[in-house]
This record gives sequence, C-alpha cells and structure tokens, in this order.
Amino acid sequence: MCSDHTVPRRAKHTHEELREIILKAATELIEEKGLEGLSAREVARRINYSPGTLYNVFKDRDEILLTIESRLLDSLETYLSHLPPSDAARGQVIALANAYLQFTHANPNLWNLLFEHQLGRGRAAPAWYTEKIQALMQKIEAAIAPLMQGRSQGDIERAGRVLWASLHGITSLSTANRLSNVTGDSAQVLIENLIATYLDGLEAKPSEANRWA
Repeated sequence: MCSDHTVPRRAKHTHEELREIILKAATELIEEKGLEGLSAREVARRINYSPGTLYNVFKDRDEILLTIESRLLDSLETYLSHLPPSDAARGQVIALANAYLQFTHANPNLWNLLFEHQLGRGRAAPAWYTEKIQALMQKIEAAIAPLMQGRSQGDIERAGRVLWASLHGITSLSTANRLSNVTGDSAQVLIENLIATYLDGLEAKPSEANRWA
C-alpha cells in the first residue's frame, strides 16, 4: 500500500515520464518543507525508485532545482501577462506590484527557492535563466517608462530594478512570516506606500530629482 505521496511503481516509465515524476515529487517537497526539506532520498521514496535513479535522469541536484525554478518563472510571466492593461501608467505599476505579491503568497516556499538556491562555487546560472529574469525586469521597466519621460534607458532600467528589489524585500519578509518583526502593517499597505512614494519620485522632473545629488 502506497502512502499519499508515493507514486505506485510501474514496470517501466519512459525517461520523460520519470523526469516529470521526479520534478513533481521534488516540487511538492519544496512546497511543503522548503528547500531544506528536499533530499534525493525523500524524492526517491516518494516516487518508489532508488536515489540513484534521480541521477540517471538529472545531472545533479542543481539541475532539478533550476528546472523547477524555470517553470516557476514561466508561471509568474504567464500570471503577469494576463493582467488587464491599464490606461494609466500608475495603475499598471500598481497592478504588477499587487500581482507579484499575490503570486509570491500563493507559492511562498517555491518563490523563496529562487533566492535560497545557490549554485556551486564557480558555476554560473545558465543563459536561459538570466533571460527569464531579464524578461520579468522588462515588464517593470515598460510599466514605469511613461513616468520617466526624458530619462535615459539606463535610468529606466535602474529604476525598474530598484523597484523590483524593494518589492521583493517586502514580499520575502511577508512570505517568511517575519514582517511583524519590522512593522505592524501588512505587506499590502507597505507596497502601496512604496509604490506611491517611488512613483512620485519618478514623475519629478530630472532637475528636481537630482537637486540633492
């Protein structure tokens, strides 16, 4: 009799079937226990195979995790792409920020995986991974660009990354249940304040924004 999480052993799975079974079990483990709860032994137990089977399908643990992260980034991109367009630039930025918060709260342990998972020394993230992150950054940049008329593309890119990093800081504290250590306000309230203050700054004339530089 199999446990709720254990996949019944079949005589033979194809390589692709086994790949999906492993990814599903690993994803469920991370959703339940976070990255620290993931082990080859536990994944193998859940799929009813030996731990060595995982490494016949994936090169190593990093490849499993990067594949899961890739799918998560794709899911976020799809989620953000379905937002209805707003006629007002501010409305579009606020919609993106709220959607980002909602997505991270729906997938807290998976989302934290993106920042907890560190590749081994000397190993760089693959090009496709960087491209997916850049595509998300470009959504933010496109939303704030109308508020930064007269600014350079470099300024817009920098502003987008600052905004994203700030949003991530709030959502990370919130998904880790540590926001109460900093403030009694909710993540939603903090994000609304962040967006209002930041966009006011972006809309200021360049000469005013740089007056104290």
